[in-house]
Amino acid sequence: MTSVESTPPPLLGATEIRRLADELDVRPTKTLGQNFVIDGNTIRRIVASAKLDPDETVLEVGPGLGSLTLGLLDAAARVIAVEIDPKLAARLPQTVSEFRPEKAENLTVILSDALKITELPHAPTALVANLPYNVAVPVVLHLLEHFPSLQHGLVMVQDEVADRMVAGPGNKTYGVPSVKGAWYGNMRKAGVIGMNVFWPAPKINSGLVRFERGPEPVTTASRKEVFAVIDAAFAQRRKTLRAALAGWAGSPALAEVALLAAGVDPQARGEKLGIESFIAIAEAKALAEPGTP
Repeated sequence: MTSVESTPPPLLGATEIRRLADELDVRPTKTLGQNFVIDGNTIRRIVASAKLDPDETVLEVGPGLGSLTLGLLDAAARVIAVEIDPKLAARLPQTVSEFRPEKAENLTVILSDALKITELPHAPTALVANLPYNVAVPVVLHLLEHFPSLQHGLVMVQDEVADRMVAGPGNKTYGVPSVKGAWYGNMRKAGVIGMNVFWPAPKINSGLVRFERGPEPVTTASRKEVFAVIDAAFAQRRKTLRAALAGWAGSPALAEVALLAAGVDPQARGEKLGIESFIAIAEAKALAEPGTP
C-alpha cells in the first residue's frame, strides 16, 4: 500500500500578494519598511525555525498582507497580529477567512504601533515577525520588557541588524542591541534569507534571529539603571569607559570610582564588556551615591 503525503495548506504567493495589494491600492513603502514575503517555502522555513508548540499564542508584528500569518495559524493555537497600517489591518481577517476559514476565530488583529503596545487581550508566549530594519531592535526590546510571558521567538530583520543583535563582546558589531538583548536572554542567528523572496526585493539579505528568554538578572540595580550605563558606554564607543561614562557618573573621576568598584578597567571600552559587567557598574554607582546604605 502506497502512502500518500498530505498536501500542505496553501500560502500566499506572488500572484495572491499582488492581487491583494491591487485590491487595497497598497504599494509597499520604505517609510514603514514594508517588504512582503511572496514565497511559501520561506514562510514554512520561518515557522519551522520558530519551533512553536501547537498550544502557543503567537504575537506577530507587521503582518502586512498575511503571508506569515497563515503559516503561524497552521502551527499555533492563536495569533495576535499588530498592524500599524489601517488598510492592511482591516483586510487581514478576511484573508484568513478565505484561506483558513477554520482558523478565523484564532486570529486577533490590533491596529496599533507595536512600540506603543503595553497590553494585549491574550498573553503571548512567542514572537514571530518580519520586522522593518529601522524599528526592529526597539520593537523586540519593547515587547520583551512589557510582556514577560514571551518566552521565545524568531524575528526576520535586515542581515546586518541580525548580526548586531547576536554579536558577543569583542565583536566589531557588538553594541547596544547585543547587550540589551542579553539582559533578557539568549539571542542567536538562525539563518539568512535571500532578497528574491520579497516584494519589493530589498537590497540586502535578511537574517533570522532566534531568542529564548532567560531568568531575570539578579541585581540590586534596575533594568533602567543598567540600560543607562549601556547607552552611555556606546554613545561614544571609541572612548575609554572612564571618558564615555563621565556624563553618566558626574565626572571622569566618579566614573573611574564606579568602574574600579565593579572590577572593570577604566581604560577598557564598552565593546569588551558583557552584560554582567554593565550590571556591576550600575550597582557600584548606586552604592557610591550619598545616602546609600
